[in-house]
Amino acid sequence: MNHANFHIGLEFIGSAGFRWRCTDIGTRTILAIQLDRDDDPNWYRGPPYIAKEVVFDEHEMTNCHLTDEDAIRAALHEADTSGHPGFSGEVVKHMMHARFEEVETRYPHKGVLRFDRRTIDGEILHPYAVRKDGEGWIMRLYLPFQQSYSEMSERDFIALPVAREADVRARADRSTSL
Repeated sequence: MNHANFHIGLEFIGSAGFRWRCTDIGTRTILAIQLDRDDDPNWYRGPPYIAKEVVFDEHEMTNCHLTDEDAIRAALHEADTSGHPGFSGEVVKHMMHARFEEVETRYPHKGVLRFDRRTIDGEILHPYAVRKDGEGWIMRLYLPFQQSYSEMSERDFIALPVAREADVRARADRSTSL
């Protein structure tokens, strides 16, 4: 879905399969409340709302759907057309262990971990955790096409462009042409 698809009162399914109701529309974001209580509609009366309003930005809106069927179709389309190689179980396990260790460091910029980045030469970098290095932060990265790990300073990482679908496809095409 995109910003134009939303209106106040619209019920939709978010990326994790939870039901939401749009409560406000901004210039490039929407607000929504999670519909997680079926026992009493008073939880969802407002504004003001008892339920917490959550911001959905442009990126999060693209992962929203009107029905479960739409969500499944979108997931199948992504699997069929994306060039992303995915993550093995072992890689996911490694990343989750690292993320669990990170809890003690209290990284203040969690939004940095939301988006993959693209290097100048087209490599895709997936941030999965951080570690403290003196006064700065080091991003712990997985390179899905190389199936390897790397690290980079937070400053250098955020200076890179966010990886778009076209970047992933270009990197995948480069892999298949080798």
